[in-house]
Amino acid sequence: MQSSLLPPPSAEPEVLRLSPAGRRRRLAAVVVILGLLLAGTVWGDDDEFPFGPFRMYSTRNDPNTPVISTRAVGLTAAGEEVRLSGGQVGLRRAEFEGQINRLRAQPDLLGLLADAYTEANPSVPELVSVQMIHRKFELADGRPTGDYTDTVVVEFDLEDHS
Repeated sequence: MQSSLLPPPSAEPEVLRLSPAGRRRRLAAVVVILGLLLAGTVWGDDDEFPFGPFRMYSTRNDPNTPVISTRAVGLTAAGEEVRLSGGQVGLRRAEFEGQINRLRAQPDLLGLLADAYTEANPSVPELVSVQMIHRKFELADGRPTGDYTDTVVVEFDLEDHS
């Protein structure tokens, strides 16, 4: 039973149509976005993402080119290596890699890593040095050969700055 106060149900809901000016604005916005995507794809770089390609996913390296991995280590007086990346000091490897130029300019920042590690692990042996190391893994046809070389990129001697 239908109440006499309600209008009869319509078969189709009312369709709202864009005005010609509204259609032109939407079309212009689409053309601008597509233009930015095309320009970014041809000339862009990671900094222009999402309008530029994210090179990590849009390019491929030569399968015979070495791969470099960055790590931060602390050295004890006994010469033991203590890993400082991977979350032990609140930063991940990618965060270290993004700061390499800054660390080269200000090696004393590595002392902050030692402080954070010592604070989180008070019973460990004292660190005497902190290093940022590049490990270069050799590849042949995209597979590791087992050969690698380590290069100390930045080093900070904690004993000289206590």
